[in-house]
Amino acid sequence: MNNVSDIGSVLGIIGQTFGIFWWALLPPLFYMIFKELWIDFVAFYAPDSWHAGQKWTYLEIFPPREIERGPKMMENIFTGLTGVFTTYSTFDEYLKGAFWHDRFSFELVGEAGQMHFYIRTQKKNLPMVESHIYAQYPDAKVLEVPDYTENFPKIVPNKFWDLWGADFEFVAKNAIPIKTYEKFEESVTGEMIDPISALAEVMGSLGPDQHIWLQYVLQPLSEAEKLKDEHKAVIKKLKGEPVVEPMSFFGHLLDVFTNIPAAFSAPVAFGAADKKDLAPLEFRLSPVEKDVLKATEENLGKNLFKTKMRMIYIGRKENFNRSNVGAFIGAIKQFNDINFNQVKPEDISKTYGNYFMGTARAEFRKRKIYNRYKKRNMDGSNMIFSVKELATVFHFPDMGVKAPSITRTESKLGSAPSNLPI
Repeated sequence: MNNVSDIGSVLGIIGQTFGIFWWALLPPLFYMIFKELWIDFVAFYAPDSWHAGQKWTYLEIFPPREIERGPKMMENIFTGLTGVFTTYSTFDEYLKGAFWHDRFSFELVGEAGQMHFYIRTQKKNLPMVESHIYAQYPDAKVLEVPDYTENFPKIVPNKFWDLWGADFEFVAKNAIPIKTYEKFEESVTGEMIDPISALAEVMGSLGPDQHIWLQYVLQPLSEAEKLKDEHKAVIKKLKGEPVVEPMSFFGHLLDVFTNIPAAFSAPVAFGAADKKDLAPLEFRLSPVEKDVLKATEENLGKNLFKTKMRMIYIGRKENFNRSNVGAFIGAIKQFNDINFNQVKPEDISKTYGNYFMGTARAEFRKRKIYNRYKKRNMDGSNMIFSVKELATVFHFPDMGVKAPSITRTESKLGSAPSNLPI
């Protein structure tokens, strides 16, 4: 009975506290929810939204037939794109939904046995994107093309079409890198085993009316965003140093309520904690832990992008084959390293429904992710990729990749001789 009465008294104290301070607790809570919903609405869904008012263009890149260098060139392209930083007023940000950073979308598309490379960018950034591509790949061909997603029904799934889709997330913290391109080298010859080849083979095996879309929506981070406390905390944790995890608003709220009973109890005297001398770092970490620490520090030293990674497998129902999903995700898993970081489909975004109204919920999720893909938005959780990681997962395949699904330029392109008669 004493326990029941104690619980009742605690709940009474919590109720009294909430009755007194509700005016201070509820507004911040509802403000955060309203802010997210409002900015998303004015940016994408309002009739005169900022996003709809932007002029976008779509580029298809045909890689050169002979690429003798690895993904480092693509890393230079991503680094060049970090220069887009536009300052908007508070009015533009909160009433129009303007982005503080321009966004790009890099997309790998498998279409009935063919593999395509697309970039979506704002018209104003078109000269910059083209110049960076030609600087690294002089023999590439860049064409402005219509948005390929407009070739499909406005609503999927429907009577004839079906899809499966998911966003991706990291298994470990954002700061810890995935398996990057220098780790794909063959140990004997030193030649790179291009990871794009596995993706190309899966896309090349698609039959008629089957399509796989892999999308990376990118927004560069500023220097201030790169140096966030959570990144510093990851480094400290890898070094074995004590870390105080940042507490969210809900965490603070829960902490207040859980500590209310202690405020009415007798004070407890705490003695000074014993301080233990830490051994030198090289003796405290295992070889693998040292490698992870080094790779993480190097990763955070590069330019970073907030990234939404998502995929969709879409096809006509008579040819729809879910085994293509497993094959493609298996190809993506080659970028994973259990000792470092891994990417995996985010459960909450997967297009399935279980138990109550499972079919209806699955249909709703499919329509939702299809619409988000076409709008290239960044709803939900995002990942932080460095330019090196992006160059690993998206680059033009080298000459060692013989997959027939990849369309390349027919021959080397060059400028005309300067001494031609006019």
